[in-house]
Amino acid sequence: MTAQALHPDVAPPEFLQLAGHPLRWRLLGELARSDRVVHELTERVGEPQNLVSYHLAKLRDGRLVSARRSAADRRDTYYGLDLARVGALLSGAGGALHPGLRLSPPPRDLAAIEPVRILFLCTGNSARSQMAEALARAMSGGAIQAVSAGSHPRPMHPNAVRVMREAHGLDLAGQSSKPLAVFEGQAFDWVISLCDKVREVCPEFPGHPEVVHWSLPNPVTGEPDEVTYPLFQNTAAELSNRLGFLLAVLADRTPHPKPEETPNDRSQ
Repeated sequence: MTAQALHPDVAPPEFLQLAGHPLRWRLLGELARSDRVVHELTERVGEPQNLVSYHLAKLRDGRLVSARRSAADRRDTYYGLDLARVGALLSGAGGALHPGLRLSPPPRDLAAIEPVRILFLCTGNSARSQMAEALARAMSGGAIQAVSAGSHPRPMHPNAVRVMREAHGLDLAGQSSKPLAVFEGQAFDWVISLCDKVREVCPEFPGHPEVVHWSLPNPVTGEPDEVTYPLFQNTAAELSNRLGFLLAVLADRTPHPKPEETPNDRSQ
């Protein structure tokens, strides 16, 4: 390898220029933990909304951050971080400096995950949260004691059963929808809402669990099952991706300061 290849006379990769801004880095850190709307981000970073919105637009242009209208209030927009893309760009940035700096994900060490209890929530408990419950149990080797519920339970959707069976070899046929009230007052380590509407009515749980929101569109649209099945496939893939990154958090024994709580966190 030539010296020129080891010390390229080029500008830093675009990703580093984009993510390296102090405020944008803080926004990425917030969105790495949970999907959020703008007013939550302004509270957490202590900057005015117009400035936060400007930098979110930059991150969206770089395809690091996505945005979707809230299903609970169309005036709000939820922002989420594409962790897989960020990981690939970080690796590419290291490789641009030196081949030995190209990152690779750590092996998934399920033995490092201590038993953890997680509640997944959506409105109907007929698709998203049921799929998340089954995937969390399977992907963690049982380390995650997962349960799910809905604010307005509906019967299990056949496409949820089908996609779990066909794509992941998991059987949901025996699962039944449960109301959120079944778990009120119980202690959890994590409470993860998958639906914008249920986030608005999520009660407080004892023990100060990690409260996280994943803003996933509802694959149940009322159209015929064959029409909506691709939506269920997308939902399953998104859940699998997010759960993979959650497992990395659970397996990480490095001490990290707990994010500062805001009034909005307490009201979730």
